[in-house]
Amino acid sequence: MFKTSLAAAFAALLCSAPVLAEPILIKFSHVVAEDTPKGKGALLFKKLVDERLAGKVQVEVYPDSTLFGDADELQALRDNKVQLLAPSLSKFEQYTTQLQVFDLPFLFDDLEAVKRFQKREKSRELLRSMANHNIYGLAYWNNGMKQLSATRALHTPADAAGLTFRIQPSAILEQQFARVGASSLRLPFAETQAALQAGRVQGAENPWSNIVSQELGALQPYVTETDHGVLSYMLVSNSSFWISIPYQVRVQLEAIIDEVTLAVNLEAEALNARDRQRLVAAGNQVVSLNSEQRAAWRAAMQPLWQEYEGKIGSDVLRAAQTVNRR
Repeated sequence: MFKTSLAAAFAALLCSAPVLAEPILIKFSHVVAEDTPKGKGALLFKKLVDERLAGKVQVEVYPDSTLFGDADELQALRDNKVQLLAPSLSKFEQYTTQLQVFDLPFLFDDLEAVKRFQKREKSRELLRSMANHNIYGLAYWNNGMKQLSATRALHTPADAAGLTFRIQPSAILEQQFARVGASSLRLPFAETQAALQAGRVQGAENPWSNIVSQELGALQPYVTETDHGVLSYMLVSNSSFWISIPYQVRVQLEAIIDEVTLAVNLEAEALNARDRQRLVAAGNQVVSLNSEQRAAWRAAMQPLWQEYEGKIGSDVLRAAQTVNRR
């Protein structure tokens, strides 16, 4: 009798026990190859989540625009069809004009200046500048300073006249090239190689690692080392989704993101140094500017700072200008 009652009580306890919830699914979509800093960062995020939050969070990574491409990934995020993206900062133009500060040419002397700015409170505030659009900024991932690649050598601004450059969707980047007599064409990154092959564009602006990973060097034998701008990404989530994650799990995820961000930024610097040498070894001509030539490029493009101060905000622009050590 006692055994029967005990068995019945145990069965009732099992029936009343809470059913374990399914793991939180995070789909991480991006548009570049897995051997780029962003691609490696996505895989490292998945690895660390699998190790530390097994059974609580599941991460799926979709590289090379296999889930969503440049044109539709942000709307997909806002619709919660994907939970993590790392678009370049130029892609956020329609949601906030303040992030255009990162597109201004020759604003930052080098990557160290960029990193100093990203640590400033004003820059941290920009991570939340799209909250009303259901876009939640988590971190800045840097892919390096941009260089100009083209089908002919670019020593002075006049050398760019008549060429068409592939750009990201950014009004500043359009005007940047217009100021040196060049045209621009907004294209998804994945279409750059085909556009070069077809002659639709004759140039582009990318960090060294992007030029190598997309094999753009074979189509553009000249690369001018301008460091004229920065290609940075913002790791973003859907605001409603991210805030809905239980607090303790969210804290762990954000700690992992901090760890991955450091690794991504270090990886980007190492890759860019390596890939610059790989381009030289492959026979590409790297054009180094002297001080007079660099000053000419800067003078041609710098008026955009004043033109966009009203949209970006004078406080943001001032904070960015103070990080250089010249």
